[in-house]
Amino acid sequence: MKLQEEINKSEGFGNLDHLANQIVEGFISGMHKSPFHGFSAEFAEHKIYNSGESTKHIDWKLYAKTDKLYTKRYEEETNLRCHVIIDNSSSMHYPRLKIQSLKEYNKIGFSALATVSLMKLLKKQRDAMGLSLYSEDYDYYLPEKGSERHFQLLVHQLEETLKKIPQQRKTETYTYLHQIAEKLKRRSLVFLFTDMFQAEEEEQRLFEALRHLKYNKHELVLFHTFDKEKEIDFEFDETPKRFTDVETGEVIPLYAENVKEAYQKELKEYAKHLSQMCLQYRIKYVPVDIKENFDKILTTYLVERQKFK
Repeated sequence: MKLQEEINKSEGFGNLDHLANQIVEGFISGMHKSPFHGFSAEFAEHKIYNSGESTKHIDWKLYAKTDKLYTKRYEEETNLRCHVIIDNSSSMHYPRLKIQSLKEYNKIGFSALATVSLMKLLKKQRDAMGLSLYSEDYDYYLPEKGSERHFQLLVHQLEETLKKIPQQRKTETYTYLHQIAEKLKRRSLVFLFTDMFQAEEEEQRLFEALRHLKYNKHELVLFHTFDKEKEIDFEFDETPKRFTDVETGEVIPLYAENVKEAYQKELKEYAKHLSQMCLQYRIKYVPVDIKENFDKILTTYLVERQKFK
């Protein structure tokens, strides 16, 4: 396949723009066979003509091709603001990889490529996009804008983020979510990519911060990002392992098989609890396996955009 040949030539995630373009093109093509068939592949450039509207902006050339009436849309007609927040703590850089590509990437790589793919759709819709990155510090912030220069700045920042592998970098997620919430002055659709790894005693503070992100009528989507094979299913061979906490450096030697059943039970209960808490606080909870494709991310954006009134 041409797509696979293009990917094989790529040096990892050195060109997020190019890789995201491949993903979005494939997604748009797939929409014609999905419940989203009604979305125009042209997105913001056109909308279906409704009876009674002015015929001034009907695209007659498109009518000649499709036998359907569409009107041209202009930038001022779409004013959705979207802010993406990415957890850049050490645990998000699991698994450790020498080169990230579409064939193999970790949680931060998945989140970065998903974000640029979202940005591609936002550009088509002429929506504004902002970005926040946090770890042990509030690493980066850029407010919502829709220009091409702004888009390139965001792509560059994400590419630079992937080049740096943090060592034992912890984070108090709730601290930075409060700071980000203070910066979001106008109503926005907010996407948060995080693996939700935090100390149990910090959970209440975390959800208080998530509630803060919903202040001023923001809509919040939590993409709970994980490597299902290793972090959920705990699939390791039977040889003894030394498991290292990437944020504290603590090492635990054990046989994975000896703890697998108890570990899976604990994780299942935790996921259920997260889902219930998000439901309680009216946060859209979307579990995302980094081994899957990006359709769930992009579809979530389209659904939430339609609801965002």
